[in-house]
Amino acid sequence: MPVRKLRGPSVLDWLDHRRNRWPNTANPHLLITQKTAVELGPAGKLWTTRATRNLTATLERLRVDRQLEEALTHGADPLHLALVFGIDEKTAIRYADSARALLGEAAEQASQ
Repeated sequence: MPVRKLRGPSVLDWLDHRRNRWPNTANPHLLITQKTAVELGPAGKLWTTRATRNLTATLERLRVDRQLEEALTHGADPLHLALVFGIDEKTAIRYADSARALLGEAAEQASQ
């Protein structure tokens, strides 16, 4: 599965901004606001709709990208993914398998 680059700011850019703006937040959600940074709940639907309007990335693509990035960062551990995102074990295994394939491709390219 090829990794597609999105135009404009990436999820990593957002995560850097999020980390700098709210370094001590315990909120596990990707998209947070000034209000939700001090809570554990998600940003509201209206806020997320407005924040992502006219972007090439959809919320679904951001969610998939975030879960795959987490799998790549934490060694493709399906248990970790299931716990962090509250996803079904079959879904977590699919993300872990995709991450392993990407990591294998990267290692193969590096060795050539």
